[in-house]
Formats: sequence, C-alpha cells, structure tokens
Amino acid sequence: MLLLAVSGLGQEAVTERFEKVVGRMVEAINRADYEAIQADFGEAMRKALPLEQSRPFFQNLLRTYGKIQRLAPPRYMSPRRAVFVAHCERGVLDIKVVLNEQNEIIGLWFLPHTDDIPVPRRNETKLSLPFHGRWLVLWGGDTAELNQHHDVPNQRFAFDFVGIDEHGNRHKSNGRVNEDYYAFGRDILAPADGMVTDVINGVRDNTPASMNPYSALGNAVFIQHATHEVSVLAHLKYGSIRVSVGQEVKRGQVVGLCGNSGNSSEPHLHYHLQNTPIIQDATGIKCFFEKVTVVTEAETKLRTGYSPVRDDVILAE
Repeated sequence: MLLLAVSGLGQEAVTERFEKVVGRMVEAINRADYEAIQADFGEAMRKALPLEQSRPFFQNLLRTYGKIQRLAPPRYMSPRRAVFVAHCERGVLDIKVVLNEQNEIIGLWFLPHTDDIPVPRRNETKLSLPFHGRWLVLWGGDTAELNQHHDVPNQRFAFDFVGIDEHGNRHKSNGRVNEDYYAFGRDILAPADGMVTDVINGVRDNTPASMNPYSALGNAVFIQHATHEVSVLAHLKYGSIRVSVGQEVKRGQVVGLCGNSGNSSEPHLHYHLQNTPIIQDATGIKCFFEKVTVVTEAETKLRTGYSPVRDDVILAE
C-alpha cells in the first residue's frame, strides 16, 4: 500500500519534531478523524491529496491493518526523512515521512514492513587508507564539531581528506584552478578487496568554490567488501574512473583519481563505509584503518586500528 506526495530536500538536524508530527497523525488515524490527519500536511501535499482522495485511503488502511497500537523509535534516513515501524492490530507497517522546514508533512508512504539492514558496530574487513602521500583530515570523528557529516545517517562516520605538501599547504599559487591543489589527480585506491557495485561517472569537475549539489557525490565508486560493508569513494576526477560495475578489485588497486566533482568546494576525497550499496537506505559504519601514520610537530607515529579525526595529518606509503 502506498501513499505518495510531494518530496523535499533539506539539511535540518534530526529532532523530536518527527515524533510529535507522526504521533498526532497516528492519533487522528486511529479515531478516523480525516480532517485532523491533514492538519500537518504541507500546502503542496494538501493540493495533491485533498480530503476526498485521502479519506478512502485511510479508511482502507484501518480496514486492512486495524488501529496502530504502537510506534517503534524512528530510523532517520536523512535529516528530513524518517521511518517509523507501526505495530497495528493486524500487521506491521513502515511509515516513511518527509518534513519541510515548517515541520509540515510533504512526503508520506505506508508500506509493508521490511526488517532493518544490520549495521556492524565497526568494520570487520581490514581496510587500508585509499591513497598514497600526505593528507589532512578536514572532517572526521564522532561529533558534529569534528565532522560535518555527523547528522547524515549513511555518512555519520565519513571522512573528507585533502592533499597537502610537507608544509601543510593545500594548494600552490592562488588556488583558483583545480590543478593548483595537491590532491587533484592523485591516485585513489581500493581500501580492501571487493566487488564494484555502483559507478557514477560523467560529472564535470567544479571550479574551486563552485559546488554542484545536484550531483552530490560527483563521480564515485562503491565497493562491497562483505555483506554489510560497502566503501564509498566520492568526488573523483571527471573521466578518471578505471573500474566498472561487477568488477572484482584488489586492495590497493587504483579505481580513479582525486577530483572536485559533485558537492565539493575544492579537490578532495570523501570516503565512508556503509551497510548496503543502496545509499538512500544505508547507515554509516565507524571504520578503523589497519595502519595509519600520524604526523605531528613532535613525532611521526604509526598507529594500528586507527580511525582518523579532524586535523590529523596522515602519511600513507
């Protein structure tokens, strides 16, 4: 069973607003108050699904599944999209909800329940750094302060790596062209053996500071290492990807070159590990690399089983 309305995009932090809105909707469904169900609909959704169309849908929902007895805690697919598991008198449903900035419902689906995809606590596959040379961890860590990806479920533990020289500079000259940046054109490597599940290609590299949110990942390669461990390597250079879907790759194999495609303001590598190749359904996995050499003013130290954090300078052989 499907009820589909207007979808939306946004970056608001996930809060209890979902529980309040969905809680009101469930109470209205259970008492067959069809006008109240629509109270939290956004304007576009009210126009697309007026009361005379939504009433028979919810009447049929009640006949088929009975009243909703309880909701499990939501799973957040993005900052504006959540899934509630609804335990009904005669079955279980997944309620997918999209909210806009005004906390109005702009997308709503009622679907037969499917079990959540398992999320490993950490990687079991031994991972190598996906590059050679000297890099700065621009974003990485377990908090929003350390990691701008923290509130995006599939990217919660993601890293942004920028190439630097021995003095810590990210680019030469004035940095107005991609070729000024030390990351641009560097080899990007498979962090472990696996099979390529997805390839995004054909996205032009941006001029530095001009971002492309319409193709957020830019050119990218997905590599499945285990059933629930998938590497995502993004913002690769236009025309540089050297692998194809279905291809088996080996640890250290060049899959493409570092670029500046997608939602990227300068050449860098975005890397994260997730639990399924289907990016919109994925949850991020905290990953630890087998060997990481961390460089500070005081020392150069080899760390094993290390997960880099913001401002680390790392050296990969």
